[in-house]
Amino acid sequence: MNHIIIPIDFSNESLFGLDLAIMLSKKMPSKLQMVYVQKKSADYSPGTKEEEFSFAEKNFKKIKEKYSKKLYNGSTLSYIIKTGRIYREVVHQAESFKKSFVVTSTHGASGFEKFFIGSNTFKIISATIKPVFSIRHTKPPTRIRRIILPLDITVDTRQKIPFTAEVAAAFNAVVHVIGVSTSQSDEIKRKLSMYINQTAEYLKKHEIECKTDFITGSNITDITIDYAHEHHADLISMMTEQPHNVSNFVLGNYAQQMLNKADIPVLSISPKELHVAGNFATQG
Repeated sequence: MNHIIIPIDFSNESLFGLDLAIMLSKKMPSKLQMVYVQKKSADYSPGTKEEEFSFAEKNFKKIKEKYSKKLYNGSTLSYIIKTGRIYREVVHQAESFKKSFVVTSTHGASGFEKFFIGSNTFKIISATIKPVFSIRHTKPPTRIRRIILPLDITVDTRQKIPFTAEVAAAFNAVVHVIGVSTSQSDEIKRKLSMYINQTAEYLKKHEIECKTDFITGSNITDITIDYAHEHHADLISMMTEQPHNVSNFVLGNYAQQMLNKADIPVLSISPKELHVAGNFATQG
């Protein structure tokens, strides 16, 4: 089974991440684990770490009682309370399991730390090689029917294909493989066409329905989101353009914009060390 790690700050906004995780678990049976990291702040001061722990445990028990009723296919819901730097503890928890991913809201509300989730989501994504699903300002779709898979001319862009295919297969979703570019260059079109065709072959080999397209515009984020709206998509899959040194947590302009602007769930996958296996780059 998958392990799904869900950072929670007890705000309504952070619970959208739990809603999304439960939706995913209906087709991808999982052990869901909510994570709260103790950190006092001026917004709410429980007095002692023991009181903060009791506060978190009390809220988790209420959430578990309510949300466990929504689980299917043998999925389970648990919680853990940790101490340390928020993003680091969430990442450590995800990476303690071989098969896991993170599901989070990109916006939180006042709690022990204002914008607990919002201020740490980018750090979590930058600091882990695990896939991260994120959602902002809204409840998730009831299922995933269409996935937008934008490709650019970088080698890293294709690393997201196997996990995206796994999600598509679980939900019997259609994948829209789109070449995205700010340029009309024939050379760029040639490369993108090659990547699109390779990806389509991979998906068809795994019996996943796909459609292909090529779009250009002055802002890749905007044209991708517009395309997703036009085709009533439920998920956008992207690479994070992660630098080798993540200490400054710069995700890259495209990734940052996508997480800030997208009003449907986003699947973020960070580049890994590569070797080439067949037509696709995979983890070494």
